[in-house]
Amino acid sequence: MLVTIAGLAVLPSAARPHASSDQRRLRLYNTHTRQRLDLIYWQGNSYVPDALTQLDRFLRDHLTGDVHHFDPRLFDVLFDLTQATGRRDSEIDVVCGYRSPHTNEFLRTHTSGVAKQSLHMQAEAIDIRLPGYKTVGLRDAALALGRGGVGYYPVSDFIHVDIGRVRRW
Repeated sequence: MLVTIAGLAVLPSAARPHASSDQRRLRLYNTHTRQRLDLIYWQGNSYVPDALTQLDRFLRDHLTGDVHHFDPRLFDVLFDLTQATGRRDSEIDVVCGYRSPHTNEFLRTHTSGVAKQSLHMQAEAIDIRLPGYKTVGLRDAALALGRGGVGYYPVSDFIHVDIGRVRRW
C-alpha cells in the first residue's frame, strides 16, 4: 500500500525493500562533538560488527563519554528514513544519541520534554534532523514507516525516533 504524506510517496517499511539488499550506509554528523561518520553498517545479509562498534562510540553520551550498545534496528530506521525522503546519501545531524541515566536526569531537571524512562538510556532512540529537508516532512516520513515512536520538536528543529512501541507526540 502506497502512502502519500507531505508530498512524499512512501511504502510502509514492511512492504518496502531496502534500496540495496546487500549494503546499507549511514552518513552522520554529531552536533555536540562535531564528529562525522560515514560507514556501511550492513553488508551481504548481516550487520557489520566493527561498524556497529563505531556507531556505538559515535553516539556516546556527549556529556559523560559513556558508550552503550545500540539496537541496530534503530540504524535501519535511519537508513529507511533517508530512502523514504529521497535523500539516500545525505548526512544526518545527530542531536542526541545515547544518554546515561545521569545525563537524562540532568536534562529532565534543566529542560522540558525529557522522559524519566527515556529510550535514549537504552540506546533505542535518537534525535535527528536532515539538513536541507523540512523537519515536518522528516516527521511525516518517520510516521509513515510505522515503527516505534516519533516525536516532533519544531522549535528545536529535530525529530525523535525510537524502536519502542508505535506512538507520536
